[in-house]
Amino acid sequence: MSDENVAGLADDLYDVIGLLRRRSRRLVGAPLPELALSGAQLELLRVVRRNPGITVAESARVLGLAANTVSTLVGQLLVLEVLVRERDSSDRRVARLDLTPSARAGLEQWRDRRAQSTAVALAGLPAADRARLAAALPTIARIAADLPEEPEGTDPQASEPAVTVAAPLDRQDESAAGERP
Repeated sequence: MSDENVAGLADDLYDVIGLLRRRSRRLVGAPLPELALSGAQLELLRVVRRNPGITVAESARVLGLAANTVSTLVGQLLVLEVLVRERDSSDRRVARLDLTPSARAGLEQWRDRRAQSTAVALAGLPAADRARLAAALPTIARIAADLPEEPEGTDPQASEPAVTVAAPLDRQDESAAGERP
């Protein structure tokens, strides 16, 4: 495959993922619509939902962000009372993150609605298409893992990393002019 074809495939991959996210968001709405959370804040909440008790440093690694960026997001979410931070019982220097019960319930209801609507669409596919999709997921995960954590030519020790790294699809999706099937 030529470099031009690979670049086109990359564009197509982002287009399809964006379309899936936009249509899902339109169908089931935002997880906590009353708060108008940013994409980066939602990404962090989703990580904490899947990993109760995770630390800021661990969250930063999962999200591919600097710890100080995640710390800023944590502060914002603490003020909004959707996140709690507790000291680790065995090491008081470590803070563990968890969702408030109401935030957990809202995120889980949203996840269930999204999964249900997507499952209906998947069930409508022929079995061979579902099998191809399932087989492609590890490849898509490998592509994500192989993307550099920092843009080329940037200093990973820079004091002001971009928060948008955690949520490029959310921001792009909302402003995308056209949707390709």
